[in-house]
Amino acid sequence: MPIEHSSGVKFEIGHILFIDIVGYSRLVIDKQTELSNRLNEIVRTSEQFRLAESENALVRLPTGDGMALVFRNSPESPAQCATEMAAALRAYPEIKLRMGIHSGPVNQTVDVNNRTNVAGAGINIAQRVMDCGDAGHILLSRRVADDLENYARWQRNLHDLGEIEVKHGAKIHVVNFQGDGFGNPALPTKFSERAPPSGKIPAWQRSRWLLPAAIVLLLVAIAGTVLFFRLTRQRALSASEKSVAVLPLENLTEEKENAYFADGIQDELLSDLAKIKDLKVISRTSVMQYKAGITRNLKEIAQQLGVTNVVEGTVRRSGNHIRVSVQLIDALTDRHIWVQNYDRTLADSLALQGELATEIASGVGATLSPQEKARVEATPTKNTAAYDAYLRGRALEAGWATDFSNFESAARAYREAVTLDPTFALAWVYLSSADSGLYWEGVDPTPARLAAAKEAADRAVALDPTLPEIHLALGYYRYYGLRDFKGALEEFQLAEKSLPNDVGVLRAIGLIQRRFGHWDEVIAVMRRVFVLDPRNIQSAAILANAYAAKRSFSEAMAAANHILAIEPSNSEAIGLKVGCFWGMGNLEAADEVLANPAASAHLRAHQALNKHKYSEALDLFTKALKEARGDEKNELLLDLGMAQQRAGNLAASKAAYQQAIEGVTRALAANPGSSELHSLLGVAYAGLGDAASAVTEGQKGMALDPTSEDPFEGPQREEDMAQIYALLGNANEALPILKRWIQVPSSTSITPALLRIDPDWDPIRNDPRFQELVTEKKAEPGK
Repeated sequence: MPIEHSSGVKFEIGHILFIDIVGYSRLVIDKQTELSNRLNEIVRTSEQFRLAESENALVRLPTGDGMALVFRNSPESPAQCATEMAAALRAYPEIKLRMGIHSGPVNQTVDVNNRTNVAGAGINIAQRVMDCGDAGHILLSRRVADDLENYARWQRNLHDLGEIEVKHGAKIHVVNFQGDGFGNPALPTKFSERAPPSGKIPAWQRSRWLLPAAIVLLLVAIAGTVLFFRLTRQRALSASEKSVAVLPLENLTEEKENAYFADGIQDELLSDLAKIKDLKVISRTSVMQYKAGITRNLKEIAQQLGVTNVVEGTVRRSGNHIRVSVQLIDALTDRHIWVQNYDRTLADSLALQGELATEIASGVGATLSPQEKARVEATPTKNTAAYDAYLRGRALEAGWATDFSNFESAARAYREAVTLDPTFALAWVYLSSADSGLYWEGVDPTPARLAAAKEAADRAVALDPTLPEIHLALGYYRYYGLRDFKGALEEFQLAEKSLPNDVGVLRAIGLIQRRFGHWDEVIAVMRRVFVLDPRNIQSAAILANAYAAKRSFSEAMAAANHILAIEPSNSEAIGLKVGCFWGMGNLEAADEVLANPAASAHLRAHQALNKHKYSEALDLFTKALKEARGDEKNELLLDLGMAQQRAGNLAASKAAYQQAIEGVTRALAANPGSSELHSLLGVAYAGLGDAASAVTEGQKGMALDPTSEDPFEGPQREEDMAQIYALLGNANEALPILKRWIQVPSSTSITPALLRIDPDWDPIRNDPRFQELVTEKKAEPGK
């Protein structure tokens, strides 16, 4: 947002990357020219550079021996650009760079050559930050480091160097940005040379060290080194250090039918820890890849998850006897904080997870309120058989992704638990949530399943209305069962108060805010989820889509890149990146992403279509059709029909559209309330030129999902309606829809750049109003 300065000059916040070739002035002229040209080439090929330039959100300032890049799209962009340059520089060891990054006020000017330029304090400070470094260093101002701390992937790369005096006696706080493959871990020369005035240690530093020294002497005298460690550790802890990841507990149980027990205990333990506001606990999804029984580098795991402490252990069950061995480890120093063995009968183990949660929280220095302590230590049931069934349900549900049989099995386990103990309120909660999920996913979309979800929630409320998880059950029932987004949001927000670190609750809030089209709120809550669940691909995809809805494509692709770092062949992330490049009209960059072998034929076919290479598109759509099922097959038939139409093969086009109509009509018979299916049917009729049927079906789709009630899916139905009108050549009806969604952030794919290249809009492309619309860059959201 521009800041009005008293002088009348308009300032805005720029995110500046200052780059300098070390030793440049000592080189001969030819070598200077060679290195400068090479540096320019490396910078121009950086993905972040290209992204910002395509968004018109970048200003370049040559500085003789380097350059300054001013990004105006994201505070993360300079850091990402610096890491990309560092990777490219590995092939050119003769180029020694140092870089400095700062976010600060800049003002846009026009130079003597009538070119856009920038100036301001932000530029000056970025240069001074850079000047503090040696070859290889990437240094940040404290302000930039504070911004990057919000991104889980950067947290472990920030190394505080403290304050230093620079030009004109000014002081700046500098952070070293360093990680695998980028930056310089060595202390910069300027920092190693600095010393306090008069050579004495300042009083504030003396007092900080004298007290621990006195404590050490005292404790050594009484041989109390363990106590010293705990006391000094707790005193020094910051909020970010009160963090823990509970790795999968190794199952030592011999009976296969009891193998679920370790997973169930881990899941319950995580649920209890999530109730503690003063603690950062990593969600189950992110820790499950670090399976027990394999070699684990705890320091590396802690860095990847952004935590200080790690819990690992084993579970052995033999009949009615249970042995749980757990150790809490400071992963950064590989120091055991405590190790404990618990030998219990099954009946005695009912309160074990709460006991473990309290011990872990205490061990990492977290404080529990009396209410939190009571909730964590509460025993959910006294019936061991019911608890056993409940743990089986938790283990099955935790392992569910797209395997709906697991979810059905979980629901059966919860029903067994409440049958064995009808007073087991927590089991009723999870039974209700499972039933709502099965209804929503279409596994059992019957009134009976929805009624069962409502009955289970009501039973839980009647048994214990103060139970925080009740709001989960009611939230999912309202969300999945009634599509009452407002009521569901209220329930999940109530749940969050008592379950502050529960990523399921936070993610549900994000998904519902998305239903309201509250994209900033979605981004805010999903960034919290990202910190607590950094390896969760689905959560990262939700965040990426929210950024894309705001047309903040650089942030969207950063989230997609995070997914690909975890799973290089993830098709959704590939699609996200390609979609972002399409939204910017950058087909060349999309080609580079589609070089990934995991990119689908369907995605490649659309790329060929956008390039108007219809023969190639037809081959790829035909190939994709052979493997497609259900709704995807119907969508591919529509794409195929359109490609054949553009290629001039009208008979084949008609056959494809007719086949799509038959497939969608069959699907509608099973799911008549689907707004998406009605819209697809409308597109198929439009392809055949049946205007009356096309408009009728498209309007049915919009009526079933009006934007006024669902600002997430509603705009997609309107986009379908615009496509229907365009295929019919009706620009008068299509253009107002397109103009609206160019101006408003949404889940549609409508941008001026994509409208320019997508052949869907060819029938109205020559309309002067369409031409005006696609050149109206100032209307793009997020700019």
